[in-house]
Amino acid sequence: MLRPPVTVPIAFVQGMLSGLQARGASCASYLAAADIAPELLQESSARVTADQYVALFRTLVDELDDECLALMSRPLRRGSLALMTRSALGSQTLAVAMRRIGRTFRLLQDDVRLVTVTDGELAGLSLQFVDPSRVYPVFLHELLLRVLWRLLAWLVGGTLPAVRFDFAFAMPAHASNYGKVFPAPLDFACRHSAIWFDAARLNDPVRRDEAALRSFFADAQRQVIVPKRVDDLMSNRVRDNLQLTLPAWPDLATVANALHMSSSSVQRRLAAEGTSFQALKDELRRDLAIVRLNTSSVALGALAYELGFADSAAFQRAFKAWTGSAPGAYRRGNA
Repeated sequence: MLRPPVTVPIAFVQGMLSGLQARGASCASYLAAADIAPELLQESSARVTADQYVALFRTLVDELDDECLALMSRPLRRGSLALMTRSALGSQTLAVAMRRIGRTFRLLQDDVRLVTVTDGELAGLSLQFVDPSRVYPVFLHELLLRVLWRLLAWLVGGTLPAVRFDFAFAMPAHASNYGKVFPAPLDFACRHSAIWFDAARLNDPVRRDEAALRSFFADAQRQVIVPKRVDDLMSNRVRDNLQLTLPAWPDLATVANALHMSSSSVQRRLAAEGTSFQALKDELRRDLAIVRLNTSSVALGALAYELGFADSAAFQRAFKAWTGSAPGAYRRGNA
């Protein structure tokens, strides 16, 4: 199967840089190392490729020697996440693994405690900050929740469906982008940020060993920060079908027929996932365009044809509407 294009909202890039910016440090060299054009930071609708996002994360971690990107009072040195995960190997259950990770994390930094919590049939991992009067960057909550959730899921075999995410801050302007990163109901302005799941999963055995850990952390940055694909979502099945038929760009009826479903059934399931056929088509066009502009010298006219547009002008208008920037801004970032 073709590798699906993945792009990341600029809000998460801004968040990744927020620790440095709060300290008055320049971000120019880090953006250059990841081939991200600085002007994209000013466009709220801009996006970068997953490869650029991972490259920025790796550069920041390496240069700062801090896996929490200057977001806490002292660095979380490189290797800390691997150390936390290694401390959980050999645990009889997920509950034991969570306690071990929490104890190790407490030794490595001074700002936040990882606390296992329960509420009826739900269990979770809560971020409880030592100084509640101090306001930490939103991205610190986002980063810790997504990384810890991915680590816990990996320990028990790869999946740990979330039931709810709590966030200890007001709903941010970029919350509309949370769907793929935090795929569950969201609660904002909570006392603590937390990930919640079925409490029965606390009894799951830890299924990983040292060899598996070495393999996982060989590409840890991508593993923990790029949204994980959920194959059984109708939206992903539709995107896959559209991508496989390029550059034909079939209509809804053709895609539904290929999936052995009626058009109305596809529409209903997409609506339940908060999207539509046209939205998915435009998102795939946008993501393909961003990836192609960053990885090739394809002419805009040729790219417009690949994406199903009548001409280059129509493509450039659509791209500006999708991202807030002209295609050239993305190509300059890769020059």
